[in-house]
Amino acid sequence: MIPKPHKASIVLYVSDIVRTERFYRETLGIPVERQEGMEPFFLSAKLAQGLEMVFFQMPGKVGTTPALIFAVDEGGIDDIVERLVAAGVTIVTPVSEAPGGWSADFTDPDGFGLGLWQPGDKPRSLRTCT
Repeated sequence: MIPKPHKASIVLYVSDIVRTERFYRETLGIPVERQEGMEPFFLSAKLAQGLEMVFFQMPGKVGTTPALIFAVDEGGIDDIVERLVAAGVTIVTPVSEAPGGWSADFTDPDGFGLGLWQPGDKPRSLRTCT
């Protein structure tokens, strides 16, 4: 269903982004970077082989964080979500705007959070409508 992902992100919702930044950078030695441009800023850390950790300051609860997010090529997120719906997958958040693109969230059969992220200005279905 999801084209062979070339990149994946582990997304964590944290209560204190500055504390998180300090912990991962200073205590664990993971090079986190501030991503400015939205309030509040978020953090990202590129790991090996296309894996990235992303931290957002927002309420989270067990089952919603951490979440594994698969990056997809521009223009394909709508089709993938439609196929997931047809297969009976629970969609938590439909295709919506996200930093630098579009995202959609869904769960696996055990309720673990999974998602898709697509770069670009508009998802494919909106491009064909405008």
